This record gives sequence, structure tokens and C-alpha cells, in this order.
Amino acid sequence: METLIDDIGSFPLPTGVNREAFAKAYRQTRETILNGKDPTLDETLQRNFCSVVIDSFRRKVACGLDVVNFPQQYSGMRQVGDAVHEAMEQGSFVVDKERAILPEIYIINKHAKLLSEEFGKKIQLRVSIFGPIEQYLNEIGATAYPDVLDGFAQTINRFAKNAILNNKYVETTVISIDEPSLGHHNLSATPELIRETLEKAYDFSGPTKQIHLHFTSEIHNLLSVKGLDVLSFEYAASPRNIDDVPKSMLEKADKQIRVGVARTDIDAIWAELYEKGFSKPANEQLVEPQEIIAKRYKIAKEKYGERMTFTGPDCGLGSWPSQEAAQLLLQRTVQAVKQADKA
Repeated sequence: METLIDDIGSFPLPTGVNREAFAKAYRQTRETILNGKDPTLDETLQRNFCSVVIDSFRRKVACGLDVVNFPQQYSGMRQVGDAVHEAMEQGSFVVDKERAILPEIYIINKHAKLLSEEFGKKIQLRVSIFGPIEQYLNEIGATAYPDVLDGFAQTINRFAKNAILNNKYVETTVISIDEPSLGHHNLSATPELIRETLEKAYDFSGPTKQIHLHFTSEIHNLLSVKGLDVLSFEYAASPRNIDDVPKSMLEKADKQIRVGVARTDIDAIWAELYEKGFSKPANEQLVEPQEIIAKRYKIAKEKYGERMTFTGPDCGLGSWPSQEAAQLLLQRTVQAVKQADKA
């Protein structure tokens, strides 16, 4: 089975774009869409949000990824959290269906025809959403209340369903529910409660359903989650993770795997280069050589075979110093995987 190349989501803002102005425009764009109006007709929103999103997405598509995550440039926690706070003011943890929207998806869909014609193909979209466990830990804490977890699961499910596009120009191919704290922060929930919570979040049809993890310690408890197709973990920066997930485990549970093969831990990369005497490393130095990425991919592919249906960078690129550096990493990852597949 072909291994598709995707990315985890976050992406730097363009040089010169003020983060506070972008965040303000994000929130205003969301309200504009909810009020049934077109944000691209507002000059301020068009300049500070809409054009930023579509230009950033265009850069990512140009890198050659098979499946492209929308450029997550607003806080991933607040994308859902802002709406949750509104619901909490009304006494609920469940966001109304019509308010569970991601403005980036609206903008990409609006420009889908132009993008499809520009790149000569139907755009395969990946949507990443911080999951119910991550949102719960951030908003409530480590003590698990089943009814509240249920509310967060319903909310994530509504965001996911509203992000599913399927028309002539763009299709939501993958929805990833990201749970980076799972297996690290101790939520006082049984494996059964976590499984039930995730199953409610994944209760939709159409796109492939991924879960993105930073830690593999709890991965065995996720194998029975109904609706979940692909388990995703970091390998490039955390080589030991691959030892925790044997192929036989995936086969028994009939699950697939996504393995991160290019390092994105920019702070550690900076530190390593600084120790070598590079105080101002160039993009070429920040991004690993293509041969190293290809070698990692080959090791993972040899281990998992047809079970490895996705690969790409370890994590998001929001903390990278520039869009050009992030682009180079995506391009080099694509080239490395394609080179390895031809060998």
C-alpha cells in the first residue's frame, strides 16, 4: 500500500505579519462567518487573516505533500477553546453545531477552485483538531468527570463534521485528533473512559481518522478505539518510540500507523547547532539532510510495510523561524520519501 506524505499542521506566520493582529482578525473572521457574511469582503480581515491563510496554504501545497494540513497559525487550543468558553458561559461544555467551525476551512473552500486549477489536481486536505482529552486537561484539569468529558467529545465531533469538505476541487482526506499529552499527563480516567470519549469524538464518516501522539506509553490502550484508523507518533526526535509499537500489535487490532521521519524540534536543533559554533544557522543547516530522512523512512517502512499508510515530519512547524525554513523541511521530506520509494 502506498504511504502518503502529510504534515501535522502548524506553520509560521509570514515575515512582517503581526501575531496579535492575526489573532484578532482570526476571531473577527470567525464571527463574520457565523453571522453569514463573507470575511474576504472586509479589507482588514482579508489582509490580516484571509490572504495569510491562503498564501500559507499555497506554500504548503507547492511542497508536494500528498495530503496538506491547513496552516494552523492561531493557537490550536484556542481554536476550540474560544468556542468552549462561549458555551461555558451558557452553562454547557457542548458547542452548538453551527458555532463549531474553523475559519481556515471556510477560506480554503472558498479558494478551492483557484488552488485546484493552479496545481492541476484536487486538493487533499488534512484537518487537525486538539482532542477532547487535551482540551479537558487544559480547561478542567486532571480529575476526570465523565459527563464533562462527554461534552468535550461532542464538541470535537462537531468541529470535525463541520470540517469535512468533498467537492470537485477539495476533499477532506484526513481528520486528526491530536492528543499530545496522552501518556504523559495523568488524567484520572480509566482506559475505558478514554476509549469511550475518543469514540464519541470519532463518530463521523468519510475521512481517514488519525490520532497524533507525542508519547507511545498509552498506545496499547488506543488499539480498541472504534472508528480510529491511524495511530501517529514521532520517530525522528524520539527514536525509541518505534520500539514500543510492533507491527503485530497493529495487525491484531487492524490499525494503521503514521511515523514521523523528519525532526521538527527546533529548540533542540538550534541548541545542537549552537554547540557546534553556528550562532546564526542558515535554513540548510536547520533542516536535516535528505539522506538522513530517507534512511529513517526506510527503517520504518521495512518494519511496518503496508501498515504504514502515512509519513511526514514529526510535528508541526509553528515555532520555526520562517516560512522558507518550514517549506524547505516539507520539500526535503517529500523528496526523501519519494527517493526511498524508488530505490
